[in-house]
Amino acid sequence: MNLRKIFIPLGIVALAIAGYRAYGLQGILTVSGGLVMWGLLHYTRLMNVMQKARNNPIGYVGSAVMLNARLKSGVNLMHVVAMTRALGEQLSAEGQEPEVYRWTDGTQSHVTCEFVNGRLVRWNLVRPAPGEDPAGES
Repeated sequence: MNLRKIFIPLGIVALAIAGYRAYGLQGILTVSGGLVMWGLLHYTRLMNVMQKARNNPIGYVGSAVMLNARLKSGVNLMHVVAMTRALGEQLSAEGQEPEVYRWTDGTQSHVTCEFVNGRLVRWNLVRPAPGEDPAGES
């Protein structure tokens, strides 16, 4: 069970109650202003990540090896998109868990990432064999 779905609303209610008990209506307005600011900061970050990602093709990353080295379990999809500056190529069916995305670099090395509940749980780096032609030409 995702505890964030329980603790975040409870935290908001606790902040509102504490604000009211300390400062009355002005405390509730202050807490509301802080929550709006928190929401706007997240929205701004999301928009900045998407603006940077629009300049690269879907599923492209500069270096799959470097991406593999920088990935950590538990980060969310937006964090990975911010690292790659590109949306991942979706390999799983839409709305299906786990969500599987792939990022490929110019040498055809690719990193395949699995996300469960929006969080990275496992990833795999695949590199072509040294004698293998990356373009697949003979």
